[in-house]
Amino acid sequence: MYNSFISIVGVIYHPRELELLPEYLSNLFPVLSEHFSDFEVVLVNNNPEASVPPYIDPLPDELKHNIYLLNLSRTTNRNHAILAGLDRANGDYTVIFEFDFYQEPETIIRLFEKTQEHFDIVYLRAKGRRVGFRFQPLYKLFYYLLKHYSTLKIDEMAHNTRIISRRALNSLLRLRENLRYMKAIYSIVGYKTAFLETDKPLHPAIDESFAERFRTSLVAITSFTTFLRSLLLWIFIFSVVFLLGVIVNALKVKFTGIDLFGNMGEPFSGWTFLVILIAVFFATTCLNLYIMSIYLSNIYNEIKQRPSYIIESIQRF
Repeated sequence: MYNSFISIVGVIYHPRELELLPEYLSNLFPVLSEHFSDFEVVLVNNNPEASVPPYIDPLPDELKHNIYLLNLSRTTNRNHAILAGLDRANGDYTVIFEFDFYQEPETIIRLFEKTQEHFDIVYLRAKGRRVGFRFQPLYKLFYYLLKHYSTLKIDEMAHNTRIISRRALNSLLRLRENLRYMKAIYSIVGYKTAFLETDKPLHPAIDESFAERFRTSLVAITSFTTFLRSLLLWIFIFSVVFLLGVIVNALKVKFTGIDLFGNMGEPFSGWTFLVILIAVFFATTCLNLYIMSIYLSNIYNEIKQRPSYIIESIQRF
């Protein structure tokens, strides 16, 4: 038995996870009680319409006494729900344990043993991603931007399931960003990190729509990379080059009657070209305004300092 206090954080998003909850907890109990001197299970109910106690009440008292239930007042995004659980974890080590691994509770022991090799964060790494064919290029593009336009070291095959030491968790909780992307937060915190491979592939959550995934990726790109700033620079450079080309072409037609492409032209012609030019610059202006609006929106959300989540009630059993 390890002389350590361990916290397990589980987040309930979907009715299917609620149905799995008794087995999830029952599988955890023997592993935690046999291998650790003390433990707690922090459950975050991110589905306010669901009633969790009926699924916990039939369980043995020795298990229920270690359960800490947080009922959020409204559904929030997954990163904020995880943060709610991390805020209330008291263990020497904290494990974010997904319901995908409810039949593999021994995974917690594997993660903990890896931390004994002087690692502060250890996560599960998938060998593949189970996602629709049409979405695969989007995932590749998203992680390409994260890797090439930021200094963050993000593993695109990392599961949310991971173990975090107390000192790493304390540092992580100091980053109170309202726009959260947890994989980026882990990278910012740093500390020695390792992974364990698992055969279970990554997949989108049951109730996670494409719109929600798109918003999360947009938050990650605008908050943790310089991609859009670099894009603005290249748009500016292209606009300047294009403008110079137009000026040179106009002067050449005026003085020689021949444009840059060797075509005959007249100085007073160019209505079609002018329309195209206006359209291109109008589109470029709109793109610039859209990009700036994203940054302004992010700044606005940060300075409001709204809480990432609101707890409606706390229950012990």
